[in-house]
Amino acid sequence: MAVLLHRLGHSAYRHRKLVLGIWLFVLAALITCVSVFGGKLDDRFSVPGTESQRALDSLSQTLPEASGASAQIVFTAPEGRLVTEAPYTAAIAEAVAEAERAPQVGEVVAPGASGAVSADRTTAIVQVQYPVQIAEVRTSSVDAIEDAARAAETDGLRTSVGGSVFSSKGVHIGPSEIIGVAVALLVLVVTFGSLLAAGMALLPALIGVALGLAGLLALAPAVSISSTAVTLALMLGLAVGIDYVLFILSRHRQQLARGTEPKESVALAVGTAGSAVVFAGVTVIIALAALSVIGIPFLTTMGLGAAGAVLIAVLAAITLVPAVAGFAGSRLAPKPGSRAGRRAADVEGSADAEGSADVEGVGDAERSTGRATMGTRWTKWVIAKPLLTVLAVAGILVTLTLPAMDLRLALPDNGSAPHASTERQAYDTISEKFGPGFNGPLLVLVETNNGTAAASSQAGAQVAQQLGTLKDVKAVLPPQPTSDPAQSVITVLPASGPDSVRTDQLVRDIREAAPGIHDTTGATVAVTGTTAVNIDVSNRLSDSLLPFVAIVVGLSLLLLMIVFRSLVIPVKAAVGFLLSVGASLGLVVAVFQWGWLADVLDVPHSGPVVSFLPIILIGVLFGLAMDYEVFLVSGMREEWAHTGRARQSVVDGARHSVRVVTAAALIMFTVFAGFFPLDDALIKPIAFALAVGVAIDAFAVRMTLVPAVLALAGRGAWWLPAWLDRILPDLDVEGSSLQKAAPAGSEELEPVSLEPTQGRATATDLTATDSTTADSTPPDSTAPGRGERREASGSR
Repeated sequence: MAVLLHRLGHSAYRHRKLVLGIWLFVLAALITCVSVFGGKLDDRFSVPGTESQRALDSLSQTLPEASGASAQIVFTAPEGRLVTEAPYTAAIAEAVAEAERAPQVGEVVAPGASGAVSADRTTAIVQVQYPVQIAEVRTSSVDAIEDAARAAETDGLRTSVGGSVFSSKGVHIGPSEIIGVAVALLVLVVTFGSLLAAGMALLPALIGVALGLAGLLALAPAVSISSTAVTLALMLGLAVGIDYVLFILSRHRQQLARGTEPKESVALAVGTAGSAVVFAGVTVIIALAALSVIGIPFLTTMGLGAAGAVLIAVLAAITLVPAVAGFAGSRLAPKPGSRAGRRAADVEGSADAEGSADVEGVGDAERSTGRATMGTRWTKWVIAKPLLTVLAVAGILVTLTLPAMDLRLALPDNGSAPHASTERQAYDTISEKFGPGFNGPLLVLVETNNGTAAASSQAGAQVAQQLGTLKDVKAVLPPQPTSDPAQSVITVLPASGPDSVRTDQLVRDIREAAPGIHDTTGATVAVTGTTAVNIDVSNRLSDSLLPFVAIVVGLSLLLLMIVFRSLVIPVKAAVGFLLSVGASLGLVVAVFQWGWLADVLDVPHSGPVVSFLPIILIGVLFGLAMDYEVFLVSGMREEWAHTGRARQSVVDGARHSVRVVTAAALIMFTVFAGFFPLDDALIKPIAFALAVGVAIDAFAVRMTLVPAVLALAGRGAWWLPAWLDRILPDLDVEGSSLQKAAPAGSEELEPVSLEPTQGRATATDLTATDSTTADSTPPDSTAPGRGERREASGSR
């Protein structure tokens, strides 16, 4: 893979105008497709094969108003007055007439017809039903409903409008996201010490993100794509896109500072750092694409859309970066004498000198004083007492994980909307005046074998009577006929809210009572409606969580065993990954479910966690954890192969990687955190979980726990049974094949001369010893070099 990427880097550099032109042409074509054929986003949640979905699909044919979108106009009389007074009933009647004239509206039910007048007669509700789904409701129709409500306010009524038509419908780009990108640019400037380099790192990432979003939106007319899927693709595309470019461009600038020709430097950077980028990207893609096996359409499109964004980010890193770097040429090289230049060109430090072998951030003057980099000092500190470090970090992360034991999953509704929004005001008013169950009614589809309307009506009445006896049922409305004479629909109002455990139990109780109802009435019943569908989605996701974790952890063990030829490192990485996920979920539960710091963090509602958040978090964090694991541990493994000193290799290897991984983690954190201020009940907790997950995994697990565990394991950290070493494939993620002599006639590989005595070239060694220097100091003759690895791996 390294050789192939090396040649790709050469080709992209030579044909930079063509490469850039292709990217811009494809981007322009996709934007044109979106503007001409752009379809609407679809935020429906469905679970094919479940009882609720089958019943809802049937109702979409026989009673579209019951299965389509809905809106509610809530009228509240002034203090001391009643909504049933003549002036107010006239205003409500006028609002009903206006709503009936709104486009796309199928049915408007006045309070007098539905009985939706509160017990104290201060509040009334007008129900608006659409025969189409949420994605098909036009903005003009919703505006007409809002105008009808506002007209009643002139008569003194307070109004608010809610319902499913106010669910999230678009991609959110605002000041917080722009600030996140600006902070990422600042991190790049500090990391590179150059505004030009930072800008050139951001450009390929932004082009890749734009292309990914345009491609996803271009599919909207043909594929059901939710606004959450687009926002998640944007979030991940920005984060990994900037990070992947950072890894490759850092390696390129470090080599330029050593005097490497720009074309050869780009090719070598793509062949080494690019190999690890491809590996990391593929792990993220696999984890996200695995969401499709759960069998929930909206989650499948979400996973595949995000995976597509990551794929484009990888392609941009290995093609656009060398092309853009070709336009800059040698101008990307750090200025001689600058801190960045000294850091990149400092290649002669002795790894034998304790604390003085600093090639990460120490110049000649600093080395002469014995000062070490921050990464070196931190690594030495955490491995000074490795057992204490492991116990402390593990203890803290386990403590943060404890709230996750109380994790409850559900899909958000208007009760999670911002307090100032009209849908939240309508939701709260209905809960207060009519009970929380009025916001989440259950629809019970009753079907009889006798196809007459009279038999269906009689069976429906009997079913309604039996449903009224169940626990947690507040009211049962009379059966409503459909266009199918054998069908009727009963609306059941729970005593609890849509996201309550009691409502979930009521759905289970109705389904458990179905056989008995069939025996006594001859009718079959099925629970459906938005609330029941959301409950089924959450239950399906809960059931899929543990198998998905097992697949991801098993995959991580296999991949890392192949990359690092070790048993300890994969197990350590998997345990660290689980600790990161557990701690992140624990913090999510504490903030979003328990309400801790909710006011400080502007969380509008505390309740169950978004049902697909854990799976999204696991899939994304898995890829990022593997990313940081490869970039950190490969440097340590290189030092081990070079010197054979297990403990010192942890320190020397970390100094190569800590700086760039720190920058990458900060960029990830700021991009994800930039989406947290959004007033979106789906995106807000996901952004929070990903931001804290990246911070925990990068700084607590990879930079602290990993060095401590490797120091404890010593030489055993790099042990692998010889028989297993022989059968495992060599992915060459670290680019070691570039050490081999170039084949005859291979122009691309001729300039690459990585001396075998220097050990394996690592993708993370952005500031490592210059492998092109002919007079490099030979390694310790007792160290296990690459050629000896297979023979030495069979024993400790």
